[in-house]
Amino acid sequence: MEDWSVQATVSWILSETLGSRNVAIVAEEDVQTLSKPDSAGLLEAVVQTVNDCLAEAPRFGLKAPGTILGSSEVLEAISRCNSAGGPSGRFWALDPVDGTLGFVRGDQYAVALALIEDGEVVLGVLGCPNYPMRKEWLSYHHRYHRIISKLTPPTSESWDKGCVIYARRGSGEAWMQPLIQGHKKLVWPNSATPVRVSTIENPALATFCEPVEKANSSHSFTAGLAHSVGLRKQPLRVYSMVKYAAIARGDAEVFMKFARAGYKEKIWDHAAGVVIIREAGGVVTDAGGCPLNFSKGMYLEGLDRGIIACAGIKLHEKIIKAVDASWNSSSL
Repeated sequence: MEDWSVQATVSWILSETLGSRNVAIVAEEDVQTLSKPDSAGLLEAVVQTVNDCLAEAPRFGLKAPGTILGSSEVLEAISRCNSAGGPSGRFWALDPVDGTLGFVRGDQYAVALALIEDGEVVLGVLGCPNYPMRKEWLSYHHRYHRIISKLTPPTSESWDKGCVIYARRGSGEAWMQPLIQGHKKLVWPNSATPVRVSTIENPALATFCEPVEKANSSHSFTAGLAHSVGLRKQPLRVYSMVKYAAIARGDAEVFMKFARAGYKEKIWDHAAGVVIIREAGGVVTDAGGCPLNFSKGMYLEGLDRGIIACAGIKLHEKIIKAVDASWNSSSL
């Protein structure tokens, strides 16, 4: 339900702000399931959630709907996200809930939005509602998060969490804005602070991230790579594009993903994170050292083996060399 609700909300706001004729969106969800007769209850819940979210729009300087949206208007907003992407023109890439399992478990997930122009990512935004402001909280199990969140007052700095991280191509800057809690309003200038990648170059001191689920990446291969380049710390396994946020914020130095054979990476799973890391001073390429290609439609076509994101070029070069040395003996 949450995927459709977020997709409809973002689609409606972009269309109202920029004009529906000026907005093309590549996104994960469609309306087929919601349009079925036996999904009436689900659709009703999505419509209610969308209206609840849009009612909060004035807190963020945005216009709320003049009247409550009905089912047809919500379905229209979702179905508007039907762009196929490609090498020319401007379109948005949206992942409404990246890291669904993390969301369900009360762990890390992200809402990811990127603007792509002529195949290049020019703007990226990651909303990370559960991202802790203190790095050490990232490594704790999600059940421990829930226990502590119940025991600790929401205003306590020890449990301060939730942020939006964003960057614009060519700015050389990435910014982090805490979530606006309660009934507060977004005021300008806001409380955003710049973020930069870590300056750690010694692999023995570096932390690397990888997906939580083994189905999404080969833990054994990344473990072998980590050992070969001298990474000695335990991997930080994090759901969703929060891994990109961790690199950009300096909470980790390396992110490696090597998916199973036949799996095709989708552009909405990476676009926002790539531009944020780059503008924060980091490097993101495929395993061959080439930039990720967002000009081929919904998928990262031509991807060489996997994805490697690093805080610095020296770490990046070492991992690229290690991949080349190890790949032929892997089972990927």
